[in-house]
Amino acid sequence: MSWEYISSYETLRDLGISIGIFVLFLLFRKLFTKYVFHLILKMSKKTPTEFFSSVCLSFEQPIRLLFIIIGIYVAAGYFPFIEQTNPLFLKLIRASVIVVISWGLYNLSSGSSLLFMKINERFHFEVDQILIPFFSKAIRFIIIAISLSIIAQEFEYDVNGFVAGLGLGGLAFALAAKDAIGNLFGGVIIITEKPFSLGDWIMTPSVEGTVEDISFRSTRVRTFAQAVVTVPNATLANESITNWSKMGKRQITFRLGVNYNTSKDKLENTVKQIESLLKNHASIHKDTIFVTFDQYNNSSLDIFLYFFTNTTVWGDYLKIKEEINFKIMEILETEGVSVAFPSRTLYLDTKSENSAKVAIERGS
Repeated sequence: MSWEYISSYETLRDLGISIGIFVLFLLFRKLFTKYVFHLILKMSKKTPTEFFSSVCLSFEQPIRLLFIIIGIYVAAGYFPFIEQTNPLFLKLIRASVIVVISWGLYNLSSGSSLLFMKINERFHFEVDQILIPFFSKAIRFIIIAISLSIIAQEFEYDVNGFVAGLGLGGLAFALAAKDAIGNLFGGVIIITEKPFSLGDWIMTPSVEGTVEDISFRSTRVRTFAQAVVTVPNATLANESITNWSKMGKRQITFRLGVNYNTSKDKLENTVKQIESLLKNHASIHKDTIFVTFDQYNNSSLDIFLYFFTNTTVWGDYLKIKEEINFKIMEILETEGVSVAFPSRTLYLDTKSENSAKVAIERGS
């Protein structure tokens, strides 16, 4: 390509037109994003479902990239140094369009949780909360795999040969990915057996906290110290899991020791009033309430209390427990009953002391 051609009037003119077209598409992109897209998004919010709004938001960034791709393609028709019909150029344009579509579908798949929720509400399907993000990740993986295979075929790469190569090296791949496969099956076990769901408070030998996410490889748990612990699914599937969120009620049990000088009538009235307090309390589970004079302890008469709160929320549970304790204090004050504390009574033989004192005086 000679300098005369590059510096010729026709070349410079075509170059200017090409640059102008590209800049014009950049301007269209900005105007579309600022006005047209916001108008479409505003209209979509008036539709009966939220799905159209999700589609618009998912394809917002990809459409911006699409304007640039179209601008490059149209500008290439006047660009003096690249032919618009060049096979490699056309392959790159088509691959870019595939990337745009895949990008939008990838973004939309994260909103598949909304789709699952709507299906669950409309048809009353039992879609566990832990399945939704798992399915979303699976859909994203499929979208990426299909997009890469289409782009590879666009550049005339033999995808079938690649898959066959994976089949020949399947044993070596399985041995190398043994832990990854174990974690994948661990995730499948967690999903099928459903020992917990997202947001549940669980306790295992490895971790205790709230479940935030589950992926193909691991489960994320946020501890009460606000740290995030990532546990491999294979480890979690082989451990005992206590799901505190599945409790229908929360237990409160303790022994209340009163002084030995408490009379039978006072002790009996105290037991009855505490039992009445628990049975009439709105936050106490009515099915299981035990208040009994339990045993003669070393330094106290013990009243045994065993009951449950309706709530399982830790903060509410502590508030109810505190309220019950204050009410029991009021009952004890009303009945004139004192709480016992560990004590020991010593009895001295004064006659023996006096005899020893007389013997000492005579000896002197």
